[in-house]
Amino acid sequence: MLKRHARAACTALAAAGLLLAGTGGATADPAPAPAVPSAAATLRTADAAPELLAAMQRDLGLTPTQAKARLVHEAEAGATAARLRDRLGAAFAGAWVDGADSAVLTVATTRAADTAAIRAAGARAELVPRALADLDGAKAALDRAAGPATPVRYVDPRSNTLVVEETEAGAAARLLAATGTDAALVTVVRTAEGPRPLYDLRGGDAYYMNGSGRCSVGFPVTRGTVHGFATAGHCGRAGTTTTGFNRVAQGSFQASVFPGSDMAWVAANANWSSTPFVKGSGGANVQVAGSVLQPVGASVCRSGSTTGWHCGTIQQHNTSVTYPEGTISGVTRTTVCAEPGDSGGSYISGSQAQGVTSGGSGNCSSGGTTFFQPLNPILSAYGLTLKVGGSDPGPGPGPEPEPGGTWKAGTVYAAGATVTHGGSTYRCIQGHQAQTGWEPPNVPALWQRV
Repeated sequence: MLKRHARAACTALAAAGLLLAGTGGATADPAPAPAVPSAAATLRTADAAPELLAAMQRDLGLTPTQAKARLVHEAEAGATAARLRDRLGAAFAGAWVDGADSAVLTVATTRAADTAAIRAAGARAELVPRALADLDGAKAALDRAAGPATPVRYVDPRSNTLVVEETEAGAAARLLAATGTDAALVTVVRTAEGPRPLYDLRGGDAYYMNGSGRCSVGFPVTRGTVHGFATAGHCGRAGTTTTGFNRVAQGSFQASVFPGSDMAWVAANANWSSTPFVKGSGGANVQVAGSVLQPVGASVCRSGSTTGWHCGTIQQHNTSVTYPEGTISGVTRTTVCAEPGDSGGSYISGSQAQGVTSGGSGNCSSGGTTFFQPLNPILSAYGLTLKVGGSDPGPGPGPEPEPGGTWKAGTVYAAGATVTHGGSTYRCIQGHQAQTGWEPPNVPALWQRV
């Protein structure tokens, strides 16, 4: 938890390196040639901000050409992974990308008969013994019994195991015994320190709670005619007042959940307006175009009021973290660094909003691990509309598009949801908030006709 107090800043603690070994017995194809980019790539690569590319070069060791190529291939990989997950069903065992610029997609399955379909889609196939749903089920049992000595748990698709981090020797073994979990499913990683929420209307700008503690704006939003922003729940409770980066009265928390999740939103007063921007390198604006969640291995950049703009990669989704205050679930683990005061700030991949900073370990001098609360659940829970560039959905869901159907702009759709549009039925293959121009026939990266 990195919440910055104005009078006494906390010292960030170094994190242990997390190196996960692959399990034996898995078989994999050689890496295929990257797929030819399709319309999916436009969701993340159109007019990529120069400061975003510069930060990727700095933090990921890429050349300008590699950074641009990576964004293109990651967008394509995300769409392909979502389609294959839908097709493989219960046999799906995870997906990830590798490669500095090619972002080669690997999709794991427990069913040998699926490998041909995976290859045909342009991905590398890996046959593994455990389905993602089975490992997620085992993790859920651990989540219910975990304590601060086993602060982080997640499914690692690359090793096809459930990873449990422990801060003291034997803590993971005791957790497994208490829950009856098969030790063969688990990789135990020793970590020096447990994560803590990152304590301390453009994404990444500072705001202050009740005139003292400091956090960072996540993503500007609207709810009807009210402007505001999404942020971390641990930064404040409903009724907590806020002032902006300039110490001018700003608004108040309308709703907040922490622990369990780490989500909240702040309604601003009439003097503040939401913008479709995140504060990038050097203070430049990075435009937000949507909220499509990217797959494991994709690049992601974070903006915060303490350390500014830093990039890394997505490590795992649906991670559970036990802070001293309690457990949160459904967060995403990343290699991006953060420090106190960065809490609540923006994570963005290309032009797509990913989530808000929850907690982590380490710092931006020695490196660290951080976790973000995905944005789409916040938008859905509180009926918020993400402020995006190029269009203004206005107060609440937009008008029903011609020629009609159940699809509506402003609605948050989860993977697997079905809608009708133009007389056809579509299934959502990547969770996102719908917006005008992203009608199902126009974005095959998000919707599949059924």
